[in-house]
Amino acid sequence: MTALMFLLGVLVFVLGLLVSIAWHELGHLSWAKAFGIRVPQYMVGFGPTVWSRRKGETEYGVKAIPLGGYIRMIGMFPPGEDGRITARSTSPWRSMIEDAREASYEELQPGDETRLFYTRAPWKRVIVMFAGPFMNLVLAVGLFLTAFMGFGVKQTVPTIASVPACVVKAGQSTTACPKGAPPTPAAKAGLRPGDTVLSFDGRPITTYDQLQADIRSAPDKQVTLVVRGKDGTQRTLRPTLVRNQVPARNADGTYVPDRTVTAGFLGIDPAEAVVHLGLGESAHRMGDMAQSGLHSIVALPSKIPGLWNAVFNGAPRAADSPVGVVGAARVGGEIFTLHLPASQLVAFSLQLIAFFNLSLFLFNMLPLLPLDGGHIAGALWESLRRNLARVLRRPDPGPFDVARLMPLAYVVAGVFVCFTVLVLLADVVNPVKLS
Repeated sequence: MTALMFLLGVLVFVLGLLVSIAWHELGHLSWAKAFGIRVPQYMVGFGPTVWSRRKGETEYGVKAIPLGGYIRMIGMFPPGEDGRITARSTSPWRSMIEDAREASYEELQPGDETRLFYTRAPWKRVIVMFAGPFMNLVLAVGLFLTAFMGFGVKQTVPTIASVPACVVKAGQSTTACPKGAPPTPAAKAGLRPGDTVLSFDGRPITTYDQLQADIRSAPDKQVTLVVRGKDGTQRTLRPTLVRNQVPARNADGTYVPDRTVTAGFLGIDPAEAVVHLGLGESAHRMGDMAQSGLHSIVALPSKIPGLWNAVFNGAPRAADSPVGVVGAARVGGEIFTLHLPASQLVAFSLQLIAFFNLSLFLFNMLPLLPLDGGHIAGALWESLRRNLARVLRRPDPGPFDVARLMPLAYVVAGVFVCFTVLVLLADVVNPVKLS
């Protein structure tokens, strides 16, 4: 049964991946057609074609390797300075440029002269290239809102699950009290499992994070707690907090591994519950995820040594290690093996696919060819220099020849491929696993 659920989780992620890719390419396709650019092909996947059908002037299809997709637009690059589009040099760098230029005119037909991508105004080209990542962003927001507001998220709440009997440092067992360990302020004050903290020193409590922050900021202080018991009755308690070594936390509330700080201590273990977030809370959480995603992309080069050691030296795989499609699919499978209600399994899977789409948006917006952001940067640069020429009353410099950047694009693509292979190996031999 566990193996079947694992395969089901993998299948759900793979289907979500295919939908995400198709959705991305649909953004490019829709706006390209809206601006009159001819699009001969719309493909999901790479490699051999599994299925295709021609509708109008476009061939729609699915290829064997579901690791991406593309649409083929006519005239992605302008002709060379002499107006030709065929290779004219034995230089390997020049050959890269002219091969790319020639490929963009491969299916040129009579009448296409007015339907070339490069002939469209820069703002139109920006929209065409931005539309793909934007579709991933829209899908990510939709899935996150569905998960957060519709299914809810499992999180700690200001309800007490248990009350440790004695004060011990972070990381020490609370099942048996060491000799001489003092009782916890919570136990002394009479807090009981099932009590919900309603206020702390007169301030209403709505989340456990808020309660925890208040407790940590009040060492050696007597505080007033208003709690509601399981039977609905309210009680007012006045425990005196103590100083203790507690797990360190980042500004965003996440715990810092293997670090402790001295702070106020009450001595309660919070309960967990499924909470349906509001629109504002969901937006705040999505903003935190976007910020985390940006930091992760910036930090990718620093993760290479850890990945290398995890693959070739048997080092443990870091929890924040980059994960590829194979690793994400594995996580998707593990989600379905968790002993949780079906609604929460669906919610976790939606969040995984949503974060994948958010990552696609952020990654594709990098101003590097061959990513969409590279084409956007080229169109914006063309617009800037044409407008400057107009203001300075100089001749129009014409379209910016993005094809000249193809050698750099090949280098970037090569780096991406090597990094992807390294992540793939790590996902296979030393995968990130759910705790």
